[in-house]
Amino acid sequence: MSQKPETIAQQVESAQAPGKGLPPLETWNPELSGDIDIVIARDGQWLYQGKPIGRDAIVKLFSTILRQESDGHHYLVTPVEKWRITVEDTAILAHSLEVSGSGKDQVLSVTTNTGETLLIGGEHPLHIGVYEGTNEPRPVIGLRHGVEARLVTAAYYDLADRVTEESSGEDTVIGVWSSGNFYKIADNG
Repeated sequence: MSQKPETIAQQVESAQAPGKGLPPLETWNPELSGDIDIVIARDGQWLYQGKPIGRDAIVKLFSTILRQESDGHHYLVTPVEKWRITVEDTAILAHSLEVSGSGKDQVLSVTTNTGETLLIGGEHPLHIGVYEGTNEPRPVIGLRHGVEARLVTAAYYDLADRVTEESSGEDTVIGVWSSGNFYKIADNG
């Protein structure tokens, strides 16, 4: 039996103390309740039974109770339920790259489609992978609980404007600095 998104949202709101930030998802470990017909499309749209979830507040709330587990699946987790959902690529999109500082001292940040600002760094590391079969770049930022945010094309191009070369022994790599960390984008040569 499948829950309605509004029912899941009510459970989370009642379990979370007001004004306390993110739900304590790491302490919630209920058994699998089943699959729910929620799909997060590659374009970032959240769908329930094939139709867009029209309330931004529900999407924002769901983004805080989403985790990707070691089996590769994504789940919406409440204190008493755990629902498997479908994610076509990444659950969250990142756009609007902002830069402060320069060189090794620069800090990069992005805004997500759920309204969060992520500082690229130790807590939210950047990884540039590729899509299988196409070798198209797949730039993602770690969000939390195994969930990733993918940089949209415009943000990726803005990121490319910030690349620098760094030497590591005999190798030279291309990447970007943020929050004191160097993130490799490609080998040079």
